[in-house]
Amino acid sequence: MKCPFCNSEELSVLETRESQDNRTRRRKECAGCGKRFTTYEYIETLEMMVKKKNGSLQRFDSEKIVKGLQTACEKRPICFEKIKEMAEEIRISLMQEGNEVVDSSRIGLMVMEKLKKIDKVAYIRFASVYFSFEDPKDFLDMIRR
Repeated sequence: MKCPFCNSEELSVLETRESQDNRTRRRKECAGCGKRFTTYEYIETLEMMVKKKNGSLQRFDSEKIVKGLQTACEKRPICFEKIKEMAEEIRISLMQEGNEVVDSSRIGLMVMEKLKKIDKVAYIRFASVYFSFEDPKDFLDMIRR
């Protein structure tokens, strides 16, 4: 890296701070001109795409997972932090798989897997939308499974 003021490569790091959003902030000083500046270091991630049922592609948005979980967990004893935690666990799991395109059905199944472990009612609610229940019998069939 070069100084943005004089292009010198003689730089010293004065201070390093880690931030919550997985970035590293470095305060640097140029030995050539004495000026100080700040750089930020972050992990570059691939932009994950979601393949919808109709074949279209959308940019992955973990907020959609949060909203779906919120709807399923409405009036259930599940705090918002737990909902965000589940959504983040799903996001991380998908990122670790390393696929650039993920089927929306895969995401839905992951959400149901998480809900099944913490709240059966929220699980059934989510499943009813995911599987497009049309009859009360569909609920009974899901409960039996």
